[in-house]
Amino acid sequence: QVQLVESGGGLVQAGGSLRLSCAASRSIFSINAMGWYRQAPGKQRELVAGLTSGGSRDYADSVKGRFTISRDNAKNTVNLQMNSLQPEDTAVYYCNAELVDASTRVRYTYWGQGTQVTVSS
Repeated sequence: QVQLVESGGGLVQAGGSLRLSCAASRSIFSINAMGWYRQAPGKQRELVAGLTSGGSRDYADSVKGRFTISRDNAKNTVNLQMNSLQPEDTAVYYCNAELVDASTRVRYTYWGQGTQVTVSS
């Protein structure tokens, strides 16, 4: 099992930056994929940024060029650097991890409890 804890959310003015961190309870080297999702009131949860253990990265079109996802295997953390924040980025941001059991090949999905990001104009 994997436990995920997000941190780094807060209030920032438009054009500012925030750095979100997701701490995992086990080595992220064994996790197949990790990512950041967000959900604004009245909207569905959407993928913001994702990466695999092989280093492949995906970003939502709305954040390309502004957000960067990275991982630190030694610290078991995945980070999301968010620059040039806009009010439209306001949402609860969730850390996600997917793990495939090596023996059974069953996929497990884990979620953090979320951290609020609010961008004022």
